[in-house]
Amino acid sequence: MTIVWESSLIAIVSFAILYFLLHKYAFGPLFSIMEKRREHVLGEMQEAEKNRAESAKLMEEQKAAIQEARKEAYGIIEQSRATSTKQADEIIRTAKEEAAKLKDDAVKDIDSEKNKAIAALRGEVGGLSVKIASKILEKQVDEKAQEQLVDQYLNKVGGNV
Repeated sequence: MTIVWESSLIAIVSFAILYFLLHKYAFGPLFSIMEKRREHVLGEMQEAEKNRAESAKLMEEQKAAIQEARKEAYGIIEQSRATSTKQADEIIRTAKEEAAKLKDDAVKDIDSEKNKAIAALRGEVGGLSVKIASKILEKQVDEKAQEQLVDQYLNKVGGNV
């Protein structure tokens, strides 16, 4: 086997020219596209990481907001309980005051009616005393008859009261 130097030289020169042309026109744009793709992928990964971090932050904010809303709801419930208890106590106090007032008014009415009845009874007793005295003077009765008249008078007074 003999080596043909001219063919080898032509092949080496052709290869060098082909490599130069490929490097200038094919590898450059190809490497440029690959570099752009690599940068794009890195940018997307950074964006995804940023979005994940932002999502985690928003999730924490939402958890905090939910916790705050629960606290507010609990506060509102406790305030409602306190208000309802206060209102119930106020209603009970007012009812007790009304009952005491009604009782006092009833006692006053009873006393007033009692005084009226006593006054009416005194007037009636006075009238009956006069009648008895007039009957006694008319009859000039003895002691037994006088006792009978007093008993009749007392029975009359006892029946009217």
